[in-house]
Amino acid sequence: MNGDISTEKRLKIFTWHIHGSYLYYLSQGNYDIFIPVRDAKDEGYYGRGTTFPFGPNIIEVPAEEIRNMDFDCILFQSERNFLIDQHEILADWQKRLARIYVEHNTPELHPTNTRHVMTDPSVTLVHVTPFNKLMWDSSGLPNVRVIEHGVCIPEVTYQGDIPRGIVVINHIQQRGRITGWDIFDEVRKHVPLDLVGMGTLESGGLGEVLNPQLPEFISHYRFFFNPIRYTSFGLAVCEAMMTGMPVVAMATTEYVTVIKNGESGFIDTNIDNLIENMNRLIADQGEARRLGQCARAIALDKFSIHRFTNDWEKIIRQTIQLNIHNHEKENSIYQ
Repeated sequence: MNGDISTEKRLKIFTWHIHGSYLYYLSQGNYDIFIPVRDAKDEGYYGRGTTFPFGPNIIEVPAEEIRNMDFDCILFQSERNFLIDQHEILADWQKRLARIYVEHNTPELHPTNTRHVMTDPSVTLVHVTPFNKLMWDSSGLPNVRVIEHGVCIPEVTYQGDIPRGIVVINHIQQRGRITGWDIFDEVRKHVPLDLVGMGTLESGGLGEVLNPQLPEFISHYRFFFNPIRYTSFGLAVCEAMMTGMPVVAMATTEYVTVIKNGESGFIDTNIDNLIENMNRLIADQGEARRLGQCARAIALDKFSIHRFTNDWEKIIRQTIQLNIHNHEKENSIYQ
């Protein structure tokens, strides 16, 4: 491929609606994304929904009509998509199109010895952080890539006028240690914290704040706290940094490469140290503002939405070309 990718044919991508925030940021690219919808509105089949301000390039298609449509690429976003959904709604010929599996999560069963469910060498595997790629066992797969997050938020100016920290996690108590409920529950005994997200009212939280309103809402808090100890780099953290908020987080996974301790926030594996630094930010709004400015500069550089969508379009086009080449080789009499 040569030249600017934007001059090439506009791509038609089929995927499922799995992570609304990720789908919204993915949709900022110069391509069309088709998603299945059915009346049950079960996982992956919600359609556009009303939470995110999707543009016209997110196109709903009744699930039963998918097998009659032509796409350039199939994008899997979960085990269910790969193991079950594709066999229920895709035609056999569509399963031979260019295919990409984006892995959003860290390995759950074992941090280093979990074999990735996608073992098809003709499918490109994309991780959302270098840490995730490092930890998943994807040996033998020839096309394993990383596309780090990109975000775009409404124009928001950090205020930090509420002397409290903010935590944004859906269903944190129900999901337990995997979302750091135990850490959050301990820290809030020592630091003034508010909690927002789906299912948080039952946990002493404030309930859900819809994504389009979230940046403005959180920008009034002194700092953003992420208690998850083992995770991909959260989109909510990217968004918080983009508003100019300092972030406090575990010194684990990809966080140690993004957050500069004492410069753009605080990271540590010692909860007592984090508590001390959170209270330091509560007491010193100027310090919080200084760290937040650094966090915003990092976010603008690292989480550019243009870089994100450009990376995605490049990998999709490369996967398409590789798929064409493989089919030509398979059908050649000169193998």
